[in-house]
Amino acid sequence: MTTIEQLSALTQILAQRSLSTLFQPIISLSERRILGYEALTRGPSNSPLHSPIPLFAVARQSARLSELEVLSRQSACQRFSEQQLPGLLFLNISPETLLEPEHQPGRTLRLLETYGIAPSQVVIELTEQAPIDDFALLHTALHHYRSMGFSIALDDLGAGYSSLRLWSELRPDYVKIDRHFIDGIHLDAVKREFVGSILKMASASRAQVIAEGIELPEELAVLADMGVDLLQGYLFSRPQDQPSSDIHALLPKLDCSSTPLAEDSSDLSALLNRQISVGAQAPIGEVLEAFRAQANLNSLAVLNEQQQPIGIVHRNSLASALLKPFATDLFARKPISRLMSDDFLLVEQSQSLQHVSRLLTSRARQRIEEDFIITEHGIYLGLGRVIDVLKLITELKIQQARHANPLTLLPGNVPIQQCLSRLLQQSREAIICYVDIDHFKPFNDIYGYAKGDEALLCLAQCLSSRVDPSCDFVGHIGGDDFLLVLGSDDWRQRLHNLQEDFQSQCRRFYRAEHLQAGCFSSLNRQGQHQEFPLLSLSLGVVHLRPEACAQLDASQLADLASQAKRHAKAVPGYSLHITDTQTLAAQSPNSVARAS
Repeated sequence: MTTIEQLSALTQILAQRSLSTLFQPIISLSERRILGYEALTRGPSNSPLHSPIPLFAVARQSARLSELEVLSRQSACQRFSEQQLPGLLFLNISPETLLEPEHQPGRTLRLLETYGIAPSQVVIELTEQAPIDDFALLHTALHHYRSMGFSIALDDLGAGYSSLRLWSELRPDYVKIDRHFIDGIHLDAVKREFVGSILKMASASRAQVIAEGIELPEELAVLADMGVDLLQGYLFSRPQDQPSSDIHALLPKLDCSSTPLAEDSSDLSALLNRQISVGAQAPIGEVLEAFRAQANLNSLAVLNEQQQPIGIVHRNSLASALLKPFATDLFARKPISRLMSDDFLLVEQSQSLQHVSRLLTSRARQRIEEDFIITEHGIYLGLGRVIDVLKLITELKIQQARHANPLTLLPGNVPIQQCLSRLLQQSREAIICYVDIDHFKPFNDIYGYAKGDEALLCLAQCLSSRVDPSCDFVGHIGGDDFLLVLGSDDWRQRLHNLQEDFQSQCRRFYRAEHLQAGCFSSLNRQGQHQEFPLLSLSLGVVHLRPEACAQLDASQLADLASQAKRHAKAVPGYSLHITDTQTLAAQSPNSVARAS
């Protein structure tokens, strides 16, 4: 399509106002609700400019971007209002249009008034496609939006020309992580590190993080485990002209088998306080009396008729609201829904303590004195205290540190035994891999213990970068022995990549003459000089089948892995020996136990 044809198509679209608006939901995982919808513009279905990428690119090149965005905004507001969609409306705006001399302040506000949408329902989402030079002017423009009640979001964090500076300068309410860092995050340690850093910065700047572009359940599991609460992507819903508003239809169930093996998967029963609740129509005066009657009552959950939480009332917030003269008399007979907060943390009792801790720390507005709500299948059970979570997490961290390997800080033998026990209790299919470094002792003798420790740290890093934290585990047995548990079908390829990665990383440890010769010389156990190949790995693998889990305990499973490692060590160079518990179980009902 020629440039002239593109310009002609754009002119026709703008003249006929032939744009359509699709909506994609943004979901709060912890609260099991729809936070809002991002409005996405499309050209006519029969047009070469149907896709937003060429549509907005042509508009930018022809200096008609502002005109296109105004028309897109109008279509989005109209459709959002007509469908009465719940939650927030995220509107995409290019920063350069805010800096144009002909930009008309207040135009968006007048548009919202036309369609009966409050500014507090709208999030201005900055989509950066070109360098921004005048940060001061942009800051002024966005301050104008904020003064009218709009929230601000920064789109595609990590992909723009200056997105980190935009974040620092503008302090947005929401930051959206570019989908590049979400794609395959369960298989990429670097992407997990990036997202982890974003969560820390967001906590410091009191911004909320939205992960977009989620397509796989494995990606969702990792993000949920990391404490990312706001989610968007094809896994929940593709952009639609009439999107669903049923959260239960949108949110897939997290596979219980993906509980991280490195953590205790016990539920939140120990944190549960079975406090009374109130209905949305309960008079404020009665709620006030409930707080007066119980001095240790900090919060009350507000429920709908189905016993599902819809809000929370905190003692300090209620007291502040009733401090004004005559406020108590004026509000006494009003329903508590007038003063309740709909910004609360809701967690399922079946969720792990670590997951709840990450959700709490990722929330910008969670105060330590405020309670959170605990449910079972969406039905109210009681309240939990933030301080109790912090205490239990502190105790758990102390215990983990006590049982961690002092060099690599990976889980040691006690957590390894616990991990294997959880595998057997849950009857999971998994790959248990005993990892041993070939010729590590002579390497240590020649290069010294400091270099040997570097090699162990290198292997620990290689192992950690190969695991999916949603279903895998890596531990350090001691010395050059490690244990790796993999839950995915691509384990063979991942182990092969591990070997290649380790050998490549180790090249920096060798002297030039050893690297060139492909070996090094050292005294063997008989005191004679012997040439040893460069470091490689021996991998003893046990393919654990669900039907064999009932016939094994953790010690027997560890012994099977150790035996497989010894078989692998008997083969020179990189080797992989596999023991399949299905084969052992088929021999006789008790053969698995005898084999250990």
